[in-house]
Amino acid sequence: MIQLLYSVISGQMLLILALLFKTPFRKLLIITLDRVKRGRGPIVVSTVGATLLIVLASSLYSMVKIQRRILEGGLVNPTDEVLMSKHMLEASLMGFVLFLSLMIDRLHHYIRELRLLRKTMEAVKKQNRGFEDGKNSSAEEHKALTAEVATLKSKIKNLESECEAEGIKAKNLEAEVEALKKQSEGFLMEYDRLLADNQSLRSQLEAIDQSSSHLDNKKSM
Repeated sequence: MIQLLYSVISGQMLLILALLFKTPFRKLLIITLDRVKRGRGPIVVSTVGATLLIVLASSLYSMVKIQRRILEGGLVNPTDEVLMSKHMLEASLMGFVLFLSLMIDRLHHYIRELRLLRKTMEAVKKQNRGFEDGKNSSAEEHKALTAEVATLKSKIKNLESECEAEGIKAKNLEAEVEALKKQSEGFLMEYDRLLADNQSLRSQLEAIDQSSSHLDNKKSM
């Protein structure tokens, strides 16, 4: 157990040193820690931390029991002394492991925040550069826009005059259509009158034919 704790502490110290200095290994280590903190990684880390806390509490409880036994007996038992030293060493190592784990987590968090801050600062610098470049070119753009606005105004005036001319043409065409309608109505009335005259002439001719035929019949008799 003690050898395992020493190995863990040595690994944690190496990790802290790797996080403190900017090396290619630090980038790989940060990527690995990012992946560990996703998915089931936090659950595993929390489980290991809770286990260490339980073992630490057990060691502290054993130390308290040995201390009470020593105080009640008044004599120091070599076995109790060895157990006391062992539990104290284990508790110290486990507390140091938990402390270094917290240090690694905070270092990783602060490095990520520092990277995000640097990216934000770079984006702000780029925006400021673009804004300054825009100021330099704003005068030329303003002139170009002014010329374009003048051209568009002349086009609008031409279109308005064309629309007025087309409107006058449309009114003239409406007047001509109205005159043609009235003329066609007069033609229809004249046509109806001619039909009535034709019908009356036909009836008169028929009456003359009938009277002439009646006279011819009388003469033949």
